[in-house]
Amino acid sequence: MTYFSTLIASIFITMSLIPIMIKLATRYQLVDLPNPRKVHAQPVPRIGGLAMALGAFVPILVWMPADQFVRAFMASTGILVLFGFIDDMKELGYRVKFTGQILAALVVVLYGGVRIQSLGALLPGAVLLPDWFSVPLALIAIVGVTNAINLADGLDGLAGGISLLGFCCIGYLAYLQGNSTVLLLCLALAGAIFGFLRFNTHPATLFMGDTGSQLLGFSAVVFAVKITQGETAFSPIVPLIILGFPVLDTLMVMAQRISAGRSPFTPDKNHFHHRLIRFGLSHAEAVFTIYVIQALLIVSVMCFKYHADWALLASYGVFSALILAAFGVADRTGFSFKRNPLTGSTIGTRLKIVKYNNWIIRGSFSTLKIAIPLLLIVSCALPARIPVLVSTLSLGSVALIAAGLTVMKKKYLGICLRLVLYLTIPLVLYLVEDGSSSWMSHTSLLLYRFCFGLATVLVILTVKFSRRAKGFKPSTMDFLIIFIAITVPNITGSLTQNHNLGVLAVEIIVLFFSYEVLYNELRDKFDYQAITTVLAALILVARGFGGF
Repeated sequence: MTYFSTLIASIFITMSLIPIMIKLATRYQLVDLPNPRKVHAQPVPRIGGLAMALGAFVPILVWMPADQFVRAFMASTGILVLFGFIDDMKELGYRVKFTGQILAALVVVLYGGVRIQSLGALLPGAVLLPDWFSVPLALIAIVGVTNAINLADGLDGLAGGISLLGFCCIGYLAYLQGNSTVLLLCLALAGAIFGFLRFNTHPATLFMGDTGSQLLGFSAVVFAVKITQGETAFSPIVPLIILGFPVLDTLMVMAQRISAGRSPFTPDKNHFHHRLIRFGLSHAEAVFTIYVIQALLIVSVMCFKYHADWALLASYGVFSALILAAFGVADRTGFSFKRNPLTGSTIGTRLKIVKYNNWIIRGSFSTLKIAIPLLLIVSCALPARIPVLVSTLSLGSVALIAAGLTVMKKKYLGICLRLVLYLTIPLVLYLVEDGSSSWMSHTSLLLYRFCFGLATVLVILTVKFSRRAKGFKPSTMDFLIIFIAITVPNITGSLTQNHNLGVLAVEIIVLFFSYEVLYNELRDKFDYQAITTVLAALILVARGFGGF
């Protein structure tokens, strides 16, 4: 339960802090202004990194034992967050930023013991590197990857999505290794990213700034090195593959700058994500393309984590060569993606006629609006037991919604409901899968799960036939959620058998997406949703405190 609590707490804290951070950033002009090398056209608050840091740090401090590595990690990331926050406010030069990164790396290397002492079979006899070499090598790797993720933060959701996939992979490897410390740290960072991406997916209303990008890059490389050095069966090449795409991007742009006679630290628009946009992809399509590439690297790590070091290094070399060759050929030939929308086709015309007749959207949305809250209420009645902790959290949820209805005068009711649902849905569905009530038969359970399939159909119809310009639209974050939901159940072995994580992941995604569609279509009319959510929470309160 500690793992689950860490993930949920980091999501909840991050999402709770972000609206406050946005207001503070707007008031004190902590915004990222548009300029020729940036892709956004309006000032955007860049204080999301601080919310992520607090969202991750609080559960770490509450639930994690403070061993030497954890203390070193917290001290080093504290240094990074401080330097990053000052940079977000005052635009520090690269020399000062490097100073902060080196100080943070020194703490985690010298005090936390994170060293690159083995290169596996890449060295004859797999000899261990001496400290005079392993310490500088670790410093270079940590500072290098920290900057690689920092430089990847050029499109909405890009750095966050790449890092999220990386933390999921590292957390999985830590789980296999039995390293609960790194696993918990990965869950805390992943939860913070999930909470942040809700506001950072294109079009972003918030940026993470250097505070967030440096925190994510630094944490990812430290965790990856930690689990692949020392007594482990994992290849020391694994970190290079997990973080290989942003590393390749950084080395490529720096080489181009040097060859052009410029400083390698001079900003430009030659990163892979900038070039994809020049090839004709939209903002979201460019991010999605890089997500897919990063996901392929993650899957390859999961499949070949025990393979020979030379084979993994050669595979990464081939991957890098193919990426560079593809972009090089596209640049030389002036390649661009052609858009040929099938306007006027018979099928397209018929779909438009159906869409504008309104009867499908009226039926699907009206049913969805009633059925999804009822499904949540039924779910609250199904678990065999409700822990007192869950009842306590539910009581707080009732108070939060009540505040949204009264004190806040419904202005922030939608935000309050989302916070409650993001916490309640995973907890309740986890408890259902952990053990349903004795009165529930096998047929009833099948019928209950069939309702999630029906909800999926209603969501698809509502999204497809909605005429609202500002209704729910699929985003790149949806790819991350679906990828993780498909991957996790297939790699967690005995954990999946115990708690049926495959079904759980699908059910959570269905309810999340259903409520997102509802809230985007309801046009801020949340009274029914508020009442039903309070009713669901009160059921949890009564069952937990009443013991039934």
